[in-house]
Amino acid sequence: MDLGIKGKRALVTASSKGLGRGCAEALAEAGVDLVLNARGADALETTAAEIRDRFGVAVTAVPADIVSEAGRAEVLAAAGEVDILVTNAGGPPPGMWHDWRRDDFLAALDANMLTPIALMTALLPGMCARGWGRVVNITSQSVKAPIPQLGLSNAARTGLTGYVAGTARQVAQDGVTINNLLPGIHATDRAASLDGGVAEREGISVEEARAQRQATIPVRRYGSAAEFGQACAFLCSRHAGFVVGQNWLLDGGATNATL
Repeated sequence: MDLGIKGKRALVTASSKGLGRGCAEALAEAGVDLVLNARGADALETTAAEIRDRFGVAVTAVPADIVSEAGRAEVLAAAGEVDILVTNAGGPPPGMWHDWRRDDFLAALDANMLTPIALMTALLPGMCARGWGRVVNITSQSVKAPIPQLGLSNAARTGLTGYVAGTARQVAQDGVTINNLLPGIHATDRAASLDGGVAEREGISVEEARAQRQATIPVRRYGSAAEFGQACAFLCSRHAGFVVGQNWLLDGGATNATL
């Protein structure tokens, strides 16, 4: 399918690896020029070079901490006018409710709620003025069904979801859509870290922990960054102009819900 976005320009944050990279690669395959951001310069430059060579699109790499005000300003200055924004950031660490303090919640809100909002605040006016734009926020299945040990993530990402619900309906008349992708367990570094935590807590091997978690997913496997990226690219396409303020689960059926 021709997604109709060849020649568009996209900013994808936390895109040197994992789900962010999957989204960047799918957009590049559709002919979109990219501005990629991550904190680690070496991994980011490697990813940028590989995407540039593979797909023949323009790729600008901006190593910076997108959560910091200074880092965000650097990325936005390099990005300029973009048609597509994909926000992504690593999730807060797991834990127990009685261990979290105010600073823990503020850090989670900064990374997983306030940073995407700041990026949208900066880039939506240009999209609206040009009459076209796409925003996809990578959140989590936890906004549909909270994960007890990920309370910091549950809180911050649900807050972002509420913000998007209202804002998406305000900018839709200008040809701009905002939607959220809700990943379940995908084969990324984040999944490996959580598998390691389960293994340590239960005194089992990482392989056993992974098998246990895969057994809870109806498709009996983790998702891939590539298939996640293709879903993102569709939401960014010209075919998705009637999809507004939605929360798409990509979890292999793991969330046991009717709606």
